[in-house]
Amino acid sequence: MPTPDKLGIIAGNGVYPRLLAEAARRAGVKTIVAAAFIDETDERLAGKVDEIHWMRVGQLAKMIACFRNAGVHDAIMSGQIAPKNLFDLRPDWKMLLLLARLKRRNAECIFAAIGDELSRAEVTLLPATSFLEECLAPAGLIAGRKLGRREEEDVVFGFEIAREISRLDIGQTVVVKNGTVLAVEGFEGTNEAIKRGGVLGRKDVIVVKVAKPTQDMRFDVPVVGVATIEVASEAHVRVIAVEAGRTLFLEMDAVIASAERANISVVAR
Repeated sequence: MPTPDKLGIIAGNGVYPRLLAEAARRAGVKTIVAAAFIDETDERLAGKVDEIHWMRVGQLAKMIACFRNAGVHDAIMSGQIAPKNLFDLRPDWKMLLLLARLKRRNAECIFAAIGDELSRAEVTLLPATSFLEECLAPAGLIAGRKLGRREEEDVVFGFEIAREISRLDIGQTVVVKNGTVLAVEGFEGTNEAIKRGGVLGRKDVIVVKVAKPTQDMRFDVPVVGVATIEVASEAHVRVIAVEAGRTLFLEMDAVIASAERANISVVAR
């Protein structure tokens, strides 16, 4: 993929947008324009981009206008939007028309429709992993000690369940222990599912997070960061297992250090 001179970043919460901006700049992107969301995007992103435009979640016309006015033709979705905000939208006229056309209003359908609207405005959504390919999880043990036999069995079991719920578009994460499903991710998101599973399992639970079988790599790509490890530590998670090559690890060195301090093994299959 040739490096664009100008890049738009649709910036959700967390460190992802900032890391993306830094990586894009290293790759030679000259101008970065961010569409940032009130009560979501980290304000420190402003120091990493050339333009930042603040808006409410749901102001689709404003987002498209800020890219069009800046001459942006390539954009990347980075960072999550809190699930509650997808149901607490304050949609403008363009977003209202978009929502009216959708039979399903899950995150994937909404984001895909937004991608279509951007395309009509001559803005192409690039894969969410663009400029961050070195952050994709490598296969094997990433952090912590080698898994025991029971843990290995639970990882295999967890992958079976996680792939099925992701195929059904329910969620992408499960928490298991001793062959029992403790929690399945729903609309609340990964962290809340981990917390629920931790309460039920008490200790040494296994978290498995997968991409969807037909994952659209433009959005909703599985991500693990330091915040994930912090939540997992509080929930007494023993192992986090993900898919190699399809999961982004943000701040890999910090994730590994945090996992090892918490005695959490991280593995990619």
